[in-house]
Amino acid sequence: MMLTSQAVRHHRLRAHHLLERLPAGALEEAAGACGMQNSPPGAWETAMFNRVTDCSREQLEEALYQNKTLLQAWSYRGAPVVFPTKERNVFLAPLAARNGEEPWIYTKGVGLALDYLGMTFDQLLPMVEKAAGYLDENTVVSKEELDRVLAQQAEPLLPREKLPLWRAPSMYGSPDRQTVGGAVVSFLLRPCAFRSLVVFGRRENDSPQFTSCRAWLGHPLAQPTEEEERELVRKFLRCYGPAVPRELGDWLGCTPAQAKRLWAGMEEELEPVTLEGKKCWMLSADPVEDGDEGRRLMLLGPHDPYLDLRDRSLILEDPRLQRLVWKTVGNPGAVLEGGVIKGFWRSAVKKGKLELKLTLWQQPDRAMAQRLAELGEEWACFRRLMLTKCQIETLP
Repeated sequence: MMLTSQAVRHHRLRAHHLLERLPAGALEEAAGACGMQNSPPGAWETAMFNRVTDCSREQLEEALYQNKTLLQAWSYRGAPVVFPTKERNVFLAPLAARNGEEPWIYTKGVGLALDYLGMTFDQLLPMVEKAAGYLDENTVVSKEELDRVLAQQAEPLLPREKLPLWRAPSMYGSPDRQTVGGAVVSFLLRPCAFRSLVVFGRRENDSPQFTSCRAWLGHPLAQPTEEEERELVRKFLRCYGPAVPRELGDWLGCTPAQAKRLWAGMEEELEPVTLEGKKCWMLSADPVEDGDEGRRLMLLGPHDPYLDLRDRSLILEDPRLQRLVWKTVGNPGAVLEGGVIKGFWRSAVKKGKLELKLTLWQQPDRAMAQRLAELGEEWACFRRLMLTKCQIETLP
């Protein structure tokens, strides 16, 4: 079966709930599509704003911190991700690598500390996991403090002769604030998160709190199943298909060996298709159908799930322009119309007031410029800020 780019964009917009907003209150459905990255902090809130009718930050905070129907933890690619609490075992457990599937992308850098300590990854991970048991009874404020506290908790588990090395200044850039042990903990927190040993709690001022999933939810946790592992791959294919195993690995941040294993568990549910001359696969139960992408205009935030794709040319053809949207650090937001990127945008808060600057590839007509200004006002209202400036310019 041969697919067109238009049909695939329509399919993905529908899967990401971007063809039109979901009904008010459908937060779990929106977050459950493929999770919502929360880096930079607040990114998931903007993603929700674009997907759910009458969405407010108060509703989001209630779902995350009071009702706890949503949960935040380090998930795919080691990033903080918000997803439905009931799908904890979908967004966490499958990410744990098995023997032969290393190195994990989020632990590669720990090698310097391992060499210094003369210890292996497999020796240290169980110690850090046991130290994380501290979070079953305690809450820690800030990532830096979490590294320090768990490094201290791990000390009784270490060979005595290793303690001076464990307590030595870190070789990772902050020797005055971090020890070698703290650096090891920092690298191994992601694998701990995949076992639900550490999750994000409330924010305290500008710092997140950390605790265990068991403590946060207040009840025993169900063990993960193979079906939940398969469901994670289904979510990827619904939102980013058609695809190939390498693209699954890129999205998860895992090695090719792990991506191949996860993909193999789904082979009976897949069917081959052709997109732009490339053979790839879709879910048999979720076929791509012809459809119009519509003309919905949106201000997608940085790292919006819809932008989290490898085949970027599908939504922005020009490689030169791609480099303006997908950067090594500091991605801007994207101006999206009909599933295609028409420009990018950035915001700044000055003295409690919001300023927006939108840069488009082409000069907008009056109707588009008016709608962009309205969207800026709507987003400012969602942020509980006054919009004092909305500048629209065209790329030179």
